[in-house]
Amino acid sequence: MLDPILDPIMEEIPLESQRVYEGRILNLRVDTVRLPSGGTALREIVEHRGAVAIVPILADGRVVLVRQFRYAVGQISLEIPAGTLEPTEDPLACARRELEEETGYQAASWEQLGSIWPTPGYSTEEIILFIARDLTPGLARPEFDETLSLATMSWSEIWEAIEGGRLRDAKSIVALTWAARRLGGG
Repeated sequence: MLDPILDPIMEEIPLESQRVYEGRILNLRVDTVRLPSGGTALREIVEHRGAVAIVPILADGRVVLVRQFRYAVGQISLEIPAGTLEPTEDPLACARRELEEETGYQAASWEQLGSIWPTPGYSTEEIILFIARDLTPGLARPEFDETLSLATMSWSEIWEAIEGGRLRDAKSIVALTWAARRLGGG
């Protein structure tokens, strides 16, 4: 049986690419591709340089989350700290920077959980997920366009927030699930 990830019969071959927008954190291009059937189709692609997301664990086992207004969905979102990689930036360096900027915490212990493609149907974004432990509190320094408030939650409160629809951010749900499994169930 062929591995579907490597199956050349399923590949789409790029024929033409047109960049239609260049922004501060993302670009948009429209590609014409040759389909495995021989036909052609358009693919709208959001180019994103990648991001990190961090599950900060306090000494008592609670998790530090951030609340912020997300304009795209018009609501306050409960999430783990996260941020976009700068060009050529090391993911761990970015994670350290984002944790301190958004929460004020610094971590002495870091563990990479893995990475995810949050929306591979139209975006190149890859998010690298970390657990941060042995936290030392400090002063948060959010970006000029970020208004954040901190929340600390037990694992049971996190699962209730997910199941109750109060925590809907996909990267956070994946990272929290992986972290709970790594830590023995959360």
